Amino acid sequence: MAAGGVRALVAFVVLCLLAAAPCANAAVSCPKVASSIAPCVNYIRGKGPLTPACCNGVRALNSQAKTPADRRATCNCLKSYAGKISGLNPSLTSGLPGKCGVSVPYPISTTTDCTK
Repeated sequence: MAAGGVRALVAFVVLCLLAAAPCANAAVSCPKVASSIAPCVNYIRGKGPLTPACCNGVRALNSQAKTPADRRATCNCLKSYAGKISGLNPSLTSGLPGKCGVSVPYPISTTTDCTK
């Protein structure tokens, strides 16, 4: 279950990033990705409410990763970060985009290929 939740979290963020239109080069770093998602951890583990800080982080990631290279880097950072989080709830994770007002036009999958 924890592995499915981690995969769902990674898939959610990657899909959000794929929805972003390619524009200017935005520098995406793993610490920036981790700090954007950190406020969501208690919520997607079912241990706290959805906070404005969480949704702000989700929206920030969506707007920061503009290029395909940025989206791949963000995906890889999320995989690394999510691997350190236990107890993620797949249904809370998959519902996070809509709860934060982010439209994801793709189904959320439990498998993510960061090269695409």
